[in-house]
Amino acid sequence: MSEPTRPLRIRRLLLLTAGWLLLAGVAFADEPSEAQRAAFRQAYATAQQGGDAWREQARGLDDYPLYPYLEAASLTHDLRQLDRAAIEDYLRRYPDLIPAADLRRDFLLELARRKDWDTFLALYQPGINDTLSCDALQARLSKGEKLDFDKDLGTLWTKPSLPAAACEPVLGAAYDQGLLTSARLWDRIDRAADANQGGTVATLAQWLPDSEKQAGQRLASALSDPGGAVAAAATWPDTPRHRQAAMLALQRLARRQSGSADQGWQKLEHHFNFSPAQRGRILNALAVFHATDFDETALARLAALPTDAQTDSSREWRVRVALSQQDWPAVLAAIDAMPQAQRDDGEWRWFKARALDGLDRHQAAQSELVPLARESTYFGFLAADKLDTNYAICPLTLPANPQREQSLLANIGLQRAFELYYVGLPKLARREWSRALDGADPDTLRQAVDLAYRRGWYDRAVFTLNGGDALRYYEQRFPLAGQDGLVPQAQQAGIDPAWAYGILRAESAWMSDARSAADARGLMQLLPGTAALVAKRNGLPWNGGESLYDPVVNVALGTRYLAQLAARFNGAPWISSAAYNAGPARVDQWLAARGSLAPDLFVASIPFKETREYVARVMAFAVIYDWRMNGKAIALAERMPAIGGAYQLPTEQSRRKLVTCPAVVAPAKAESNGAPAALEPPAGASSAQPAPSASVR
Repeated sequence: MSEPTRPLRIRRLLLLTAGWLLLAGVAFADEPSEAQRAAFRQAYATAQQGGDAWREQARGLDDYPLYPYLEAASLTHDLRQLDRAAIEDYLRRYPDLIPAADLRRDFLLELARRKDWDTFLALYQPGINDTLSCDALQARLSKGEKLDFDKDLGTLWTKPSLPAAACEPVLGAAYDQGLLTSARLWDRIDRAADANQGGTVATLAQWLPDSEKQAGQRLASALSDPGGAVAAAATWPDTPRHRQAAMLALQRLARRQSGSADQGWQKLEHHFNFSPAQRGRILNALAVFHATDFDETALARLAALPTDAQTDSSREWRVRVALSQQDWPAVLAAIDAMPQAQRDDGEWRWFKARALDGLDRHQAAQSELVPLARESTYFGFLAADKLDTNYAICPLTLPANPQREQSLLANIGLQRAFELYYVGLPKLARREWSRALDGADPDTLRQAVDLAYRRGWYDRAVFTLNGGDALRYYEQRFPLAGQDGLVPQAQQAGIDPAWAYGILRAESAWMSDARSAADARGLMQLLPGTAALVAKRNGLPWNGGESLYDPVVNVALGTRYLAQLAARFNGAPWISSAAYNAGPARVDQWLAARGSLAPDLFVASIPFKETREYVARVMAFAVIYDWRMNGKAIALAERMPAIGGAYQLPTEQSRRKLVTCPAVVAPAKAESNGAPAALEPPAGASSAQPAPSASVR
């Protein structure tokens, strides 16, 4: 079967949207017809191929809110053949629209490619992006102008990296004019080194004075080849810049190979006269990355770190290593060593209670658990299970405001946003939404979110209701969308629908077009290769990677992949969630190393910050979705059976905990280690199959 075209996908979305609107009963004053939307979709597909053929298909759409997008799409395709007049004509007619800004940007990039600097300067507007800022400087240089460092390069100079093709000629000209002094070069090198931009450091090093060039090159090598730099550093002179390079190399090597970094430190510790701060940074890196390897020396290393060398990361890894050893006195000592603000995090309050309980100090443990159990977070739910109390969830209802709603319905920018969403252009829809509501007060934003929610545009609530009491609008932030068939698909796959909803919510925040850097796609962030194998294994149709943007296809395959992981990990949703995020092979390694730990301790010992927080988030979301679906919730403890223990798939007859709102409502918290707040994925919040980088907090 051939892969469906984008227009086919859009037609399907249009049909779904029509149904949603009928159910929602929400309409703009002059709601466009489905015939107009279908005509736009057809004309837009044609316009993206260039030329004027789209105009015939767009007859009757002159007053349609998205009409300007058609001409812009055609012009964008034909940019290499266009002259200034055609672009200026469009910009004159639609000066304030997003497609006009995009067209200006793209035409300026084309003019820079042509080296048509006269036209470029006539159309250029500052502040579009760094590439065009450098192109504008190139244009001025072509006229024989001289650069002023503070005026022309001051802002660009503070950035760790710049687009090479556009900016290197400008920096070269600045060097030729004597503007790139040694002090300025080192200032930018330091910024780039802090951002781990080794390539930028290498480029800048070539402009240093001959007497300083070698030190700059060695700083670049410390970032790009830390192992080689550490091996060579014993022959380096003991100068401030070489000490900096040696320190960075040791820090970078510790992240990759803590044992090799130890050996390098033994050789270099007395070769260089490191400052106390530099020694602290090296010792911190060695201790933290021995901890992520759960080395037997890690706990002692972390405890021995001088106070000035400690960071939030080293302090929390001291707790994690102690937890992995179930050394309860060491856990308490590590938590007590944290500053108060860090100790107040729900994670450390929970593990303080766990340690106190492990030492038979049950009353002290309970005093920690009682206030924690009033929070609707992963750790709050764990605390409620420990106390055998109800879950504390205090929902708010968005109040109706007909007057404000009518004002929003009359907002032409918001009309464009909704139309773009309806015709299957959600990325553009989000841009129009942001512009239309820029500067809006919280009440207006909430009303707009509710309007979007009732129209089936669910991700707007996740991104907008992301702080304070707004986190308690659970209906909007945790929608129960039926159009994608998640519940029946999960049931057919043999998994808990609430868990599947939690995965979907954590993966994409309901952005059906989400796409990660690793190419995971759609609501449940599946890689095309993984999806193809899942489809073949389950006898499901497969129409290529583009089909993963269809919610129905994505959910069908995503729930089957979840079922596949659950079968591998004895059905346990929490372990399977870790595998969904980091990959099953990595989870197998962690289980082999620490598979005797209790579930909460095992999650705390996961080396990847992303995966630790992902598991906590998904488990908290599963509780909330269970409550949304059933009015009660399966205990989190039942969703987290002991490793190797039996897991019972919930049914309608399963015993569920009551959910109540306590008299004292805990302050709402932003989403971090499982607190259910907003999720902001850049292009797919996390990818389901690629393993994340070995990051630590």
